[in-house]
Amino acid sequence: MEPESHYFVLSLILSIQLNPLSSGIIISMIIVLLLLMVSALVSGSEVAYYSLSPSQLDKIQEMEGKRSKRVSKLLKNPEKLLATILISNNFINVAIVIISTFITASLFNFNKEPFWAFLIQVVTVTFLLLLFAEIIPKLYANQYALKFSLFMSAPLFILGKFFTPLSTILINSTSFVNKRLRSKKSNLSMGDLSDAIDLTTGVVHEEKKILKSIVKFTNIEVNDIMKPRLDIVAVDINEKLSALIEIINESGHSRIPVYSETFDNVKGTLYVKDLLPYIEEKNDFKWQSLVRPSYFVPGAKKINVLLQEFREKKIHFAIVVDEYGGTEGIVTLEDILEEIVGEITDESDEIEELYTKIDDKNYIFDAKVLLNDFYKTLMIQEDIFEKERGDSDTIGGLILEVTGDIPSLNDVVKIGNFSFTITSVDKRKINKLRLSIN
Repeated sequence: MEPESHYFVLSLILSIQLNPLSSGIIISMIIVLLLLMVSALVSGSEVAYYSLSPSQLDKIQEMEGKRSKRVSKLLKNPEKLLATILISNNFINVAIVIISTFITASLFNFNKEPFWAFLIQVVTVTFLLLLFAEIIPKLYANQYALKFSLFMSAPLFILGKFFTPLSTILINSTSFVNKRLRSKKSNLSMGDLSDAIDLTTGVVHEEKKILKSIVKFTNIEVNDIMKPRLDIVAVDINEKLSALIEIINESGHSRIPVYSETFDNVKGTLYVKDLLPYIEEKNDFKWQSLVRPSYFVPGAKKINVLLQEFREKKIHFAIVVDEYGGTEGIVTLEDILEEIVGEITDESDEIEELYTKIDDKNYIFDAKVLLNDFYKTLMIQEDIFEKERGDSDTIGGLILEVTGDIPSLNDVVKIGNFSFTITSVDKRKINKLRLSIN
């Protein structure tokens, strides 16, 4: 350091007037030290509670005592816990800044050198807060998360009760913004991933299709892939054994829903393998005793969640129901897997042509084709009919949503750049239509 610099620093130090220590200043210093300790504990709690591993959470559940119960209760409402920590920490830090300002103003006279006032009151206090109330406690809490969480359970529980009005306002005021940001972030990330897959080199077309399907997998609902009730083979519970075997032979299915009087009253599911030992029995054989309980799922359930449930329950088949308990359709494990790997066929499957490509701009579609499959066939965005589709899951349902009535033969329905011409229709539903892309 140059002599001039030494002289400048020395002159600055000498220009500061030190006032005598008073009892008020000493008490204020003790309070600041205590508040720094409290701030460190509260700040470390944020890391401790949110870095607990699954094994540590299981250990807390197994532990006995008030501390473990308080930790479990706090973790049941993570938003309130975080709000309590943030509110408490901010109140404590503000108190530290106010009291430390009082201490420096009482201890030093900065009338001649305001620069030193800024350096001590702002920079030094900020440094102390970051080092002793943020960095060090969070590093410690990360290493000893379980001990730290148990130790801080009672203080946080009390602070949570005390700051309930403020935390409630904070949570409610940010929930709307949080949902909007979360949905935008999710959509953006999926689009970015799809674009990134398109730009990859050295990956064959089929592999790209599978990767794109995996990206979109978590955004697909059961309604989008289920087989509608009109296409389901089911059997009345009062059928004789001979009639049942005939239905099984014609359908070729390994699992068949069993209903009483109407398909909205499903009694269970018959596994054909359970019936095999009894196919030679007489016609009055009580095959109904072989029926297993059905697994019911709502149409709005995400298929990634259903896949996990299928794995846990070791089942491959579920009945899809609406909000009133009526049967909408069925969904199988194969339907879910086809969303990733494409169509799965075996020797018993009949090839059903659901669409015919005339050229790049014209197609003939069966009206029961799912919109999800329609998007894949044309390789178009899945939200292109978002405003028009309503609750529909098929092309025919989309047309009915737009028209509000069953259209007549040769009627043309235009949706954006797509023109649908009705080529086959009856009194109850649309059967086939021609698509022209403008």
